Amino acid sequence: MIFSVTVLGCNSAIPTLTRNPSAHLLNANERFFLFDCAEGTQLQLRRYKIRFQRISRIFISHLHGDHYYGLIGLLTSFHLLGRKDPLDLYGHPLLKQILDIQLEASQTRLIYPIRFHEIGTGYELLHEDDILTVHSFPVIHSVPTCGFIVREKEKERKIRKDKIARLNIPVEAMPGLKRGMDFTDSMGHIHLNKELTIDPPRPRSYVYCGDTSYTESIIPYIKDCNLLYHEATFMQDMVASAHEKKHSTAAEAATIALKAGAGKLLIGHYSARYDNLQPLLEEAKKIFPETYLAEEGKTYKIPDSLF
Repeated sequence: MIFSVTVLGCNSAIPTLTRNPSAHLLNANERFFLFDCAEGTQLQLRRYKIRFQRISRIFISHLHGDHYYGLIGLLTSFHLLGRKDPLDLYGHPLLKQILDIQLEASQTRLIYPIRFHEIGTGYELLHEDDILTVHSFPVIHSVPTCGFIVREKEKERKIRKDKIARLNIPVEAMPGLKRGMDFTDSMGHIHLNKELTIDPPRPRSYVYCGDTSYTESIIPYIKDCNLLYHEATFMQDMVASAHEKKHSTAAEAATIALKAGAGKLLIGHYSARYDNLQPLLEEAKKIFPETYLAEEGKTYKIPDSLF
C-alpha cells in the first residue's frame, strides 16, 4: 500500500523565494489528506502536478496564518473547478466562523458540501476508515494547537499456501486463519495459526507536529512512530528565543525523536533567517542520526520498519 507524504511548504511564518510555509500532503493508498494549508499551497500543488481535487480531508493544526492562510483560496478553487464531492475539514471551532465570514463577504456559495469537524484539546479520534485512523493530540504553542498521527490498521495474516494445501484445510477456514485463529481438523488435531500463516507487515504511522515547544508530554502519543515530522524553527544557540515563541530547536526535535523511538525524523518549519539548512540538519543528526530535511516537492515514503 502506498503510504507517503509530500512536503508542499517547509518554512515558518515568513515565506522566502525558495521556501513556502507549512503544508503536507499524505497519500494513503490513493487517499489524499492535507495537513495545514499555508498561503501558496494550491500553487505548490500545481507546481508538483498533484491533482488537488482528489484531496478528501484537510486538517488544520492551529490558527496562525502560516498554517491556514491558503485555505480559503483552495476551497474557492475547488468551487470554481466544479467540485461536487464533499470535503471534510478539521480545525479549531473559530476556523468555521472565519471561513463563513470570508464566503459571506465575497457572496460565495460553494457548490460542494464542506463537513466541518471541530478539534478539541485532547487526544481525539478524528477519522477512521478501513485502512487507517487519524488522531489529534495536544502540543504546547502560543495558541490552541494540535499535532496529528496517522496510523495504518493491522492487516490480516498471510496464508502459507504450501501448508494449507498439504493439510487439505478447507476454504471456509481461511477467514479465521487470517484473523489469527488456530484450525482444528476433523480428527481433533489443532494446527497452530503461527504454523499456517505469516505475520503481516507491521502497521506504519506518520506524525505531524507543525508548531510546538519542546515537550515530552507528546511522547506517549507518538511512541514508535515510523516517520515523525517535528518543527525545528531554530538552532540550539537560539533556544531562549525558541522557548519564548513556543517553538523548538533542531536539537530538541531530535531529542523527541530519540525518546519516542521514532524510525525517521523529518525537520522543518525553518526560520527565514536560515539560508543554509545544513547546520540545522547536522545539529539534529548528532542526537538522532536518522534525521532528514523537509524539502519542498519531495515525497517521503513512510518506512516499513523502525531503525
